Amino acid sequence: MFAQRLLVLAGAALAIAGGPAAAADGITATTVTVGQSAAFSGPAAELGKDMRSGIQAYFDQVNRAGGVNGRKLVLVSLDDGYEPDRAAENTRKFIRDDVFALLGYVGTPTSEAAKPIFTEARVPFVGAFTGAELLRAPFNRYIFNVRASYYAETDAIVELLAKLDLKRIAVFYQDDSYGKAGLAGVERAMAARNMKIIAVGTVERNSVDVAAAVKEISGKDPQAVVLISAYKSCAAFIKAMKQARSNPQFMNVSFVGSKALSAELGAEGRGVGISQVVPFPWNLGVPVVKDYQRSLRASNEAAEFGFGSLEGYIVARVFVEGLRRAGPNPTRESFIGAMETLRDVDLGGFYVAYTPTNHNGSKYVELTVIGKDGGFMR
Repeated sequence: MFAQRLLVLAGAALAIAGGPAAAADGITATTVTVGQSAAFSGPAAELGKDMRSGIQAYFDQVNRAGGVNGRKLVLVSLDDGYEPDRAAENTRKFIRDDVFALLGYVGTPTSEAAKPIFTEARVPFVGAFTGAELLRAPFNRYIFNVRASYYAETDAIVELLAKLDLKRIAVFYQDDSYGKAGLAGVERAMAARNMKIIAVGTVERNSVDVAAAVKEISGKDPQAVVLISAYKSCAAFIKAMKQARSNPQFMNVSFVGSKALSAELGAEGRGVGISQVVPFPWNLGVPVVKDYQRSLRASNEAAEFGFGSLEGYIVARVFVEGLRRAGPNPTRESFIGAMETLRDVDLGGFYVAYTPTNHNGSKYVELTVIGKDGGFMR
């Protein structure tokens, strides 16, 4: 059902963008079309589905109220399977079809592949689901990050482990730009505390072949392992470590996909830690969470609350705020200028800020743990 809806929406949106009524920058008299490349199939599929669900929920909310300056928001989502080549081709297609902006891409290697393409075309790239430095430095005026960086996440993780006197720390990471970005963050955080990583193990993207990593890391008797991969491989690694009678404290960065990881681990997930870059999705005391829950339910009654869809919802809100400020006749350039006026904007307990020289919106990081019932605790 999801795939059918995805194809119907994509086809309708591309017909709008490519038809006679289309105008420059993906704007018509009645629509604003944006493109999203993400995994909707393969081992990282739940990440793309959650991100899209949150974005669509807010777009639906805005569209029910008449859109932005009378224009309805159209999200076109294409599957890249978490593979860079496919993400690059999707990006070229979006640009050929003249979307207004790119929104909610999922992953470091996929975003890296898209980067030179959207930069050359001068198309805004907003709210990617990655904290990698390659989208932060050097500064790129077409990139607007919403979430905190992996440096911020890994620093929070290492700080907690150090406070708990867990200093024998290993790293399990995906052997690509995402995993290496996270590894660099752990190295940086540990160096600041005069600590060194005792062992590393790797896994290939879209693979669950973790045997070599388990052998290398379990043999060094770590007190904690920081995991930087997607939920399928992280779950496989954690289960295999326990089978090898090695049970350190496992700590994941947010990209893992919290809900999907918990589901993959089942009863073996209890006590596994995950850093988060958005507020707790069940804390109704935070206004943006209350708004998100109401919006998600209105968009899809069957949808489950979670960190991924909340991030998509927040990304959509940031994008729409910039679009509103760009005025009744927005262009990509006026949108960029408008985004740079967002200074300490409160979305309801979650703040973002941009300037002409800094497009990193948030520094929010919180640590959570999987509970005995598969739920999450702060």
